[in-house]
Amino acid sequence: MAAHQRLTEVTGVKVYFADPHNPWQCGINENTSSLLRQYLPKGNDLSGFTREELDAIAWKLNTRPRMSLGFKCPAEPFTPDAFDFRQHHAALFALGH
Repeated sequence: MAAHQRLTEVTGVKVYFADPHNPWQCGINENTSSLLRQYLPKGNDLSGFTREELDAIAWKLNTRPRMSLGFKCPAEPFTPDAFDFRQHHAALFALGH
């Protein structure tokens, strides 16, 4: 069984891998990688970060609106409707994070 099929079976989440030599299929992955590099420059040893620091980076990325999602945040489908991501992002931006 292929890895993506196993992930789908275990998690219930459909998994997609871009085909080799088809960079046009990788747009959102490339964009996410560049956003991640703002916090974790290439070549950084992740063992130098605490779990809390890595969780904070993940939270910032998952609550950042994305054009490809109609300016919704990646976390929106998984959180209560009462959470206002735009207000959260504006507060982070105001703090310079």
